[in-house]
Amino acid sequence: MLAKRIIPCLDVRNSKVVKGVNFEGVRDVDDPVSLAKFYNEAGADELVFYDITATHEGRELFTDILKRVAGEIFIPLTVGGGINTLDDFDRVLKSGADKVSVNSGAIKNPALIGEAAKRYGDQCVVLSMDIKRVDGKFTLFSAGGRINTGIDALEWARMGQENGAGELVVNSIDTDGVKKGFDIEMLEEISKRVSIPIIASGGAGCIDDFTRLFNAVPGVDAGLAASIFHFREVSIKDLKKELAKNNISVRI
Repeated sequence: MLAKRIIPCLDVRNSKVVKGVNFEGVRDVDDPVSLAKFYNEAGADELVFYDITATHEGRELFTDILKRVAGEIFIPLTVGGGINTLDDFDRVLKSGADKVSVNSGAIKNPALIGEAAKRYGDQCVVLSMDIKRVDGKFTLFSAGGRINTGIDALEWARMGQENGAGELVVNSIDTDGVKKGFDIEMLEEISKRVSIPIIASGGAGCIDDFTRLFNAVPGVDAGLAASIFHFREVSIKDLKKELAKNNISVRI
């Protein structure tokens, strides 16, 4: 059995790590470089770095901070924000990323997923999805959760795998920052449709939320969280010890 991964997420805006609730009320948390170094030493399996306003502001992802973050860690680094072309993939990978997360860029140009997978390998291509219930349907949003695309999120996940994505980051806008647990219903539906690794995001509030996630949806490969780790509400080492006690395979 492959070990489940625990992944902190750095949402970066104006050179600061930030956090909000349901993608709103965003506030500054910490310096991304020092926080990345902390997670590298705290037992995180990977790190995700998002430039959360690059797409909305119509600019390229800033690479100066990314290079500094990459220089401080020795765990896999996934980077996203403003990824619209193969040149963006190239620039981010050369700045120290191991994997590139694409969201709005793939919605605008679905062929980008396959083109990137062909050039860099599908293990480098992460399809990130921001999903919200609209009239009872799981709907895909773009531009950092600002734009309702009207796209069926479950079908988009299936198409993402077919097009060459090697991994999915599935983020529930409904549960983001609420700390009431992951969106189990949504994750179950996604896992029925794909066989590539799934990273669950949005809603973690305590250790038990991760235990429930991995037990309820065995198809989920990793749990991603931000505020509970940023504000030291949950220790990654304590989390992994508890998961191991519950017979959930993790790297300790």
